[in-house]
Amino acid sequence: MKKFKYFLIPIIIIIAVIAFFFPSIIDKPVATKNILEEMLEVDHSKEIQEVLTKFDSIYNANILESGAVGGAVVITYKGQIAMLKCFGERKAGENSPVNENTVFRLASVSKSVTGVLSGILASENEINLDDKVVDYLPGFKLRLQENTNSITIRHLLSHTSGLVAHAYDMMVEDKVPLDQIIQRLNEVEIVSPPGLIYAYQNVMFSLLDPIIAAKTHKSFQQNLNEKVFKPFGMKNASSDFESFQRNENKAFPHQKTESGFAALNLNDRYYITTPAAGINASISDLAHFLIAISDKNDDHFSNEARKIVFTPQIETPLKRTYYKNWDKIDSKQYGIGWRIIKYKNHTIVNHGGYVSGYQSEIAVCEEDEIGIAVLTNSPNSYFSMAVPTFFNLYFEFKNTQKSKNTVLEHSPLSKP
Repeated sequence: MKKFKYFLIPIIIIIAVIAFFFPSIIDKPVATKNILEEMLEVDHSKEIQEVLTKFDSIYNANILESGAVGGAVVITYKGQIAMLKCFGERKAGENSPVNENTVFRLASVSKSVTGVLSGILASENEINLDDKVVDYLPGFKLRLQENTNSITIRHLLSHTSGLVAHAYDMMVEDKVPLDQIIQRLNEVEIVSPPGLIYAYQNVMFSLLDPIIAAKTHKSFQQNLNEKVFKPFGMKNASSDFESFQRNENKAFPHQKTESGFAALNLNDRYYITTPAAGINASISDLAHFLIAISDKNDDHFSNEARKIVFTPQIETPLKRTYYKNWDKIDSKQYGIGWRIIKYKNHTIVNHGGYVSGYQSEIAVCEEDEIGIAVLTNSPNSYFSMAVPTFFNLYFEFKNTQKSKNTVLEHSPLSKP
């Protein structure tokens, strides 16, 4: 890349000379500026360096305070990686440093990846989110016939199935196969018709797995690889326990003890609900994922898919404790696999994930093309603070810059 830039220098000089001596040839200086920026690959992270520096300082302090074993964070901005940082060990007591390719379990952040896949498939007419579930799953039956006949894929992915929250999670914990759980859905309590009430689910969300297989004649994993992992450049990502177990560069789970964090054995809980909680990825994978979903000109995640995924479907009356690290939130909603909040006059799509020994957080502010993801193998409250801390710093910086620009615009010195 450096050689390529050196090769460009004489070309840039020629363009500059032409622009200076023959301005009529170049009608739009702004277009010329954009071309030069693309040729020189402008480092946009410099625009928010003040934010990155402050966040890095707070992040480092929290790591030390928490005693966390290992983890990583990435921040993307305007289609680029602005910051990527790894720390600690994959397993306590071993010389096994976490790096950008170390794989962690995403837990419920898997829902956000699945949401993106669903948006892509829907935009390509591979699936229709308003199709009835009963049309694809033979034998699918709920406690009430009305719900059985009317529940759609959209209801599954927005947690509005009408079933009581966390239906059959205990069976998931006990690793009962999904097809056996489906056979017992007619025993689950129903609290409303589909589409009216938000009630968080893992089993119902993961019905997308057999639905996609029936609709596309390819497994959920195949679709995930072909539509998300490969085109987005997520080279370390996988969606099964075996792949995670075989990977030599994986983070082991840890739990808090009186003397610190202790390593746990790997466990395969929640992999039977892969769309909801069974995806594995590294911080470099999430960097590519963030860039793809926040870059409005990305070829692999169209504006149509983006609209499908990030359009609010239902209000989420979550307890204050869920967003306890955020300042006042104006609204809380759920889209397709993503939480959507109105925060300080901005829209942020986000999700968190937790499974024994792992914690993950992801968030994107689409309008500013900025995103952040955090992974750790030693869950603690400090990691829940990372995302809101970053956005508080960023919005404060943005408002300060806006105020400065306003002052300059009204300054007598700015007038001709």
